[in-house]
Amino acid sequence: MTRKFAVSTIAAIALVGLAGTGQAIAQSSVQLETVTDGLSYPWSVAFLPQGGYLITERDGLLKFVSEEGDQSLVPGVPEVFAQGQGGLLDIALSPDFASDATIFMTFSQGSPEGAGTSLFRAKLVADEGGYRLEDGKTIFAANNKGYGGRHFGSRLAFSPDGSLFMTLGDRGDGPRAQDTGEHTGSVLRLTADGAPVADNPFVNESAYKPEIWSIGHRNPQSAAIHPETGILWIVEHGARGGDEINIPEAGKNYGWPVISYGRHYSGGKIGEGTSKPGMEQPIHYWDPSIAPSGMAFVTSPNYPDWQGDLLVGALRGQHLAKLELQDEKIVAEEQLLGDLGERIRDVRQGPDGFIYVLTDSDDGSLIRLVP
Repeated sequence: MTRKFAVSTIAAIALVGLAGTGQAIAQSSVQLETVTDGLSYPWSVAFLPQGGYLITERDGLLKFVSEEGDQSLVPGVPEVFAQGQGGLLDIALSPDFASDATIFMTFSQGSPEGAGTSLFRAKLVADEGGYRLEDGKTIFAANNKGYGGRHFGSRLAFSPDGSLFMTLGDRGDGPRAQDTGEHTGSVLRLTADGAPVADNPFVNESAYKPEIWSIGHRNPQSAAIHPETGILWIVEHGARGGDEINIPEAGKNYGWPVISYGRHYSGGKIGEGTSKPGMEQPIHYWDPSIAPSGMAFVTSPNYPDWQGDLLVGALRGQHLAKLELQDEKIVAEEQLLGDLGERIRDVRQGPDGFIYVLTDSDDGSLIRLVP
């Protein structure tokens, strides 16, 4: 199925640390090819090197989608706490997938003490035209447990050194993001076995969880490794405004909920203001909020005008944000796919060089953007 829309554009706007230039951005267009639809609140997509896609659905299903768009269930997933923002979340292939056939998934795991975010690992095995999971195991369970369905995170990103970054939300309880004895509201750095990496910044400090890489995050639902620097970038939800792009460094505190560029949903002030010594500033923020989820750096020659740009999905904003970068600065922004009228949950650059997005609804789609 092919749909064609003009890509929505906006003038370059004033950004963090920039004066508004008012410079217009040329309009471009793409073909939107629906790979498959009828997905129930899809959350994440991974690309199989042998062809086809693995797609998580929030309610707890993992699906294999063939290159022709046919769907089949992949059994062997963990039991999930499917409430609110909780469920089956991110999926990532092992860096050595070609030899070890291993996948990793994050999910919200229930317990008598409430639900938290956990990491699951399994082998993907071919099975009668589809796949199944074998040797599945929860290899890490965060202590960000709480009741209700808010702010689990969670994205995965493999560093070039083989370590695995995992983002966690604050579970709707902001002060916990400053509690170093909790994983809540943090970025973690783990081994492929779910253990803390030996040179993590707090591995020998008793007041900190050894898995922690950085703290003070609200609800990061985007994570990607910069293709040139090999450094982790994340995007996280603010409250009423204050969505942030951060480049989390080892041992740093990103401020939530002490500092923020947003306000409470009631309109009240959050914390102490927008800055405080010892707390890091975002490289970019949105106000009003776009509700970001999913991100990808564009390296593909398929999009010569987009090379080097950062794409971020927008849920509330119902668009794909295209951010022009100069090193670690955002210098211009476009809103793409506004005519689609869909919440964008995930965005990825596939091994074929095309950009893919997942739409977040009870009739969600995997869509390929073809210039």
